[in-house]
Amino acid sequence: MTPDDKTPPTGHRRTAADSRAAADTALLEAFGGVRGMVDTTVPGLVFVLLYTIKRDIHLAAIAALGLTVLLGVARLVRKETLKHAFSGIFGVAFGAIFAMMSGDAKNFYLPGMLYTLGLAIAYILSAIFRFPLIGVLLGPMLKENLSWRTRNPGRFRAYTRSTWAWGLILLAKSAVLFPLYWWGDATQLGWVKVALGIPPFLLCVYLTWIFLAKAPPPIDVIAEMEAEEKAERDRERAKAEADKITDPLLSEWTGQIVSEARTESADRQPPRH
Repeated sequence: MTPDDKTPPTGHRRTAADSRAAADTALLEAFGGVRGMVDTTVPGLVFVLLYTIKRDIHLAAIAALGLTVLLGVARLVRKETLKHAFSGIFGVAFGAIFAMMSGDAKNFYLPGMLYTLGLAIAYILSAIFRFPLIGVLLGPMLKENLSWRTRNPGRFRAYTRSTWAWGLILLAKSAVLFPLYWWGDATQLGWVKVALGIPPFLLCVYLTWIFLAKAPPPIDVIAEMEAEEKAERDRERAKAEADKITDPLLSEWTGQIVSEARTESADRQPPRH
């Protein structure tokens, strides 16, 4: 690692401890944390469990959807963020509709599998085109916005590596699930999908945490903007105070010049007889 990688070239820098704490909080907030994992995993577990016992697609789908709605209501009652709950509700709702309309229980998992595959491709493409999605997601939460792209090369590399990790791990997950969707039965697919729900997510979060822990601290562009605004206000205040002091002196000086000019003009006039 070069010296440039250890410390951002300019800007307000946080300590390593502050940066690590902020990154931990941002990671949990961005990806839903433990509660988000529960919200996305338990409905699928309920579906496959009921389907394995009853072999009733409608019962299993309605139970999974009802549980998802209850989890969303619980978040609402606790005044927690609903963005992860809404994504879970929509995913389970689409899966339930597909499964009941097609009569094939495997279709309950298809929307989530397509979403995972699309997300993996998006992560990989963003890393290839040097606009890593992990940086786009975490930058605003860490108050650095997109400054890491041009001003903090160490964090740029950390975000790129994290994005590659997410893309490849999710792609590997898809590579396991889609063959089961095509050639396996619904029970096999369901239990494997439940098993692959939390571990890949934890691995992605852990690798992201490792990469960011070794990266330079973020540049707090919000603090920079606030400092610039304060400096501008201070300059305007100093200018206004200087003007208040200068104006009386200027008026007095101008008056003296005018008075002297009038005196000189009167002296130059010839005497009248």
